[in-house]
Amino acid sequence: MANENTGSAFSRRAFLGGAVGAGAVAFLAACSSSGGSGSGSKTMKFWNMPWGNTDFNTLDKKITLAYKPKSGLPAATYQVIQWANFTQTFSSAVASNTGPAVSSGGGTQAFQYAAQGKIAYADDLISSWGSNGLKADFLPGLLDTMKTDKGYAAVPYNLDMRVAWYSKSLLAKAGTTVPTDWQSYLDTCAALKKIGVYGWGQGSGSGNFTGSHIMVSFMINNGGGLFDENQKANCVTNENIEAMNFMLELVSKGYTDPACATYTSANVQAQWKANKFGFGWDGAALDQNVGGTKAADLFVADPLTGPSGKKGALFFPNNIMMYKNTPSQKGSEAFLTYYYKNMHTLWTSNTGVGLPVLSSIADLAGFKKNANAVKVINEWQPISKTWAAPGGSALFSGVSAVDGTPAMTTFTQSILGGKVTAKAALTTLQNAILSSAS
Repeated sequence: MANENTGSAFSRRAFLGGAVGAGAVAFLAACSSSGGSGSGSKTMKFWNMPWGNTDFNTLDKKITLAYKPKSGLPAATYQVIQWANFTQTFSSAVASNTGPAVSSGGGTQAFQYAAQGKIAYADDLISSWGSNGLKADFLPGLLDTMKTDKGYAAVPYNLDMRVAWYSKSLLAKAGTTVPTDWQSYLDTCAALKKIGVYGWGQGSGSGNFTGSHIMVSFMINNGGGLFDENQKANCVTNENIEAMNFMLELVSKGYTDPACATYTSANVQAQWKANKFGFGWDGAALDQNVGGTKAADLFVADPLTGPSGKKGALFFPNNIMMYKNTPSQKGSEAFLTYYYKNMHTLWTSNTGVGLPVLSSIADLAGFKKNANAVKVINEWQPISKTWAAPGGSALFSGVSAVDGTPAMTTFTQSILGGKVTAKAALTTLQNAILSSAS
């Protein structure tokens, strides 16, 4: 998927408000001329992002335009919204009521607009799918990530995961095995270091937020996280301090590349290809993005067990949302029912849309050909949590303070630099989050 294809972690999930540029306004004017325009339109606008390779939007448009609504309900139009400046594109359109009736977008976008009263909650839609129908088809816990105290802000659509990877040949050369817990991970890193290979492969350079994701993954792996049950920043906990001390130990022992704080996704992939990384964390398609002969040497590892005896990691359930500004709420729901019943070809045609949210798609033979992806679905998805951990599973607007933000980059790079204490770094991060919310 593009997180792995383009190297932009932020572009797929984060939704940070911003001023609307002239280019965005011009773009919206062009969009509105080709589709429905607000609640008085006879057509319903579906805006989708370029989630995969060049075939994704072509097939996605075909699926959308094949929709045949029942009498009295609007037909659907299709518009691709590019990741560049997408926040301005949506904010301008929603504010002026010229936006879509249904869209995907940033992973926290629905929660931001729900707080503004712009989202049509999906409770009736999900209820209509029935406990033995589509509703039951979602992978474990996914619907809960969309549920707020006012209802379901969106519907899960595709998954962006953070998982552990290893090079089979390098572990064999180092005479070590795939780790299962934190201590055996240290042992693996030590063995890899002896052959000049790094065991904590990742990056935190420009546009690459995987490093910060791994920091939070280790917090979650130890029963911690960034937010409490009241959705308030609560970073300076014993669980988080222990996890960050472990990260600092990896740095102090030379198990991470000294230059990793500057590595883009492309740099990280190059290090894997050059046999400099023997173990590390990345998205679920690292092998495909590294490519070449090295791809066949990369395998997804089992989730590690933390000192608390728990397993866990950070993941991002990208979603589709409905807006109150629609020619027909029943029309929006009818279209999404059709779409979810017919979107499986986006996966069976290898368009790079990411990991599926429906069990029925994960069970398709075409998907099962990818053993690494199957392992991620079977072993990582059930133990993964959102930014809201440990206080809850449902996303909320406040997580925008940590998703692809300078505060998280500063925190991550301070740990990678190894010249800070875990408590001090976590305190600085917590203060930054609280400051952004004030």
